[in-house]
Amino acid sequence: MFEAFEKRVLPELHIRKFWKNPRSLRIWSAGCSSGEEPYSVAITVADAISFSDAWNVEILATDIGRQALNIAERGVYSGRSIGSVSEKQQAAHFQPVDGGQQIRPRLRKMVSFVQMNLTNSVYVGKMDVIFCMNVLIYFSEERRRELVQRFYSALEPGGYLFLGHSESISKMPVKFQAIVLNDCILYRKPTADEVHKAELVAEGRA
Repeated sequence: MFEAFEKRVLPELHIRKFWKNPRSLRIWSAGCSSGEEPYSVAITVADAISFSDAWNVEILATDIGRQALNIAERGVYSGRSIGSVSEKQQAAHFQPVDGGQQIRPRLRKMVSFVQMNLTNSVYVGKMDVIFCMNVLIYFSEERRRELVQRFYSALEPGGYLFLGHSESISKMPVKFQAIVLNDCILYRKPTADEVHKAELVAEGRA
């Protein structure tokens, strides 16, 4: 998933937003648990986007559990939690502290942790990317539909939704484009032009 984020999604967003002022990137980690996911997003952005300091990067990380958020806000990890972090990334983005390795302040400033129950409809503003990995499985079918519709509404046109490997929205009445990359599926919200073209094609076939 993070490879697809780095090699497909971020270059596309970079091209689309490069000339905008300010250059902003808004990402939502919905169900962030103890923070590994949003910090991995921050590390990927910092490594993949040239001059990332010139961008206004906002990562909203939400979870229902206060205890998990307390761990996330501290940003100290060890063992398996940082097992997939390369030596180069560890040197660039972590600093040694008692109990493990702590995310450096530059990256921690990118991430805002907020306690939130996803079943409550809360306005979060428009997002470029939403990560909701292995969270939908805990909801009923009706709640899943409501949540996916909220994600669709919250995304900017051309924005992406990342779900866990076992989660699918293929039978839901939302107009995401499903993009298969290697062994993962990305869900992209079409732009207004793309929706219009699809409607014209449909009318032509009729």
